[in-house]
Amino acid sequence: MTTLYGIPNCDQVRKARAWLDRHTVSYAFHDFRKSGIMRQQIDLWLQDIEWETLLNRKGSTWRTLSDERKATINDAPGAAALMFEAPTIIKRPVLVLDGRTYVGFDEATYQRIFNT
Repeated sequence: MTTLYGIPNCDQVRKARAWLDRHTVSYAFHDFRKSGIMRQQIDLWLQDIEWETLLNRKGSTWRTLSDERKATINDAPGAAALMFEAPTIIKRPVLVLDGRTYVGFDEATYQRIFNT
């Protein structure tokens, strides 16, 4: 099963969903703003990718954190706790396919993983 995680109003999530729809890829969409995200899911992602890749330090959620709070995010457990607390700080979209995790949308990467 293919699952795309994100929030529907994110431009990168929209691009990924449009690409998947255009290429008739069946997938489930998980809106973690509405449905939340389980800590176990974040931990699974972090087994496959680096925490620095999954943590979005360019978005508004990161910018609204205090400098003190930002300074505490220096390892995977700290980042995972923050992502569980504030899921919109997760870089989007997160695509899970056959137990592999892909972060962000890149058309060439999607073409490669879906063999299109």
